[in-house]
Amino acid sequence: MIRGLYTAASGMLAEAERIDVTSNNLANANTAGFKKDVAVTKDFANILISRVNDGEEAPVIGGMGTGVMVDEVVTTHTGGSIRTTGNAFDLAIEGKGYFAVQTPQGLRYTRNGTFAKSIRNQLVTSDGYQVLGDNGPIMINGNKMSVDANGRVVVDNEVVGQLRLTEFADEKQLSKEGASLFAAAQGDQGQPATGSVVQGALEMSNVNVVGEMVNLITNYRSYEINAKVVRSHDDLLGKAANDIAKI
Repeated sequence: MIRGLYTAASGMLAEAERIDVTSNNLANANTAGFKKDVAVTKDFANILISRVNDGEEAPVIGGMGTGVMVDEVVTTHTGGSIRTTGNAFDLAIEGKGYFAVQTPQGLRYTRNGTFAKSIRNQLVTSDGYQVLGDNGPIMINGNKMSVDANGRVVVDNEVVGQLRLTEFADEKQLSKEGASLFAAAQGDQGQPATGSVVQGALEMSNVNVVGEMVNLITNYRSYEINAKVVRSHDDLLGKAANDIAKI
């Protein structure tokens, strides 16, 4: 009974974490450049069950699971839909690649192209981080900005820079830091991106709201089932402690 109690409790903990991941996906369904997460679970090592009272060579009946746990949370880097905004400072990447931005923590990467012109005439993210080009921050010393598919930035008919678009061979090595930012693995500088830039548009999140709602309901029901198992084992333990003691 004790083993069953721990097995059911481990299921509750795993489902609770999966619910948190799914809820975060739904909360960011309308966040530009957001990439959904998936909680990957694995079971604890199985144990062999043998028949009792059969001597030293008791036959093995089979294996029994001892619970489940969340092994890792994996980010899905598939592209989201492109939504036209008409804002010249909004940029999207169609295909592979990330915008490079300078943050207080160092170089970071994002697919969120919600950019603006700062008071210092720099192209910045919605959080005020500098958007980088091949030669440093992109300067907007003028009125009209245009960006071609290759990321070349033109202000008032003058080329002012080239967006630093970076692609990674293994996107699973990117670690999510919040605010649609990713950090690359130490020493991984990436390579020039093969994707193209779309001006006046934003890449939306890759969250399928209907699918995530189905996952949320499924995870919640699984949590309830495990909770019922815990209560059942608790009742059995209570009877074992109280009723058997009376005999």
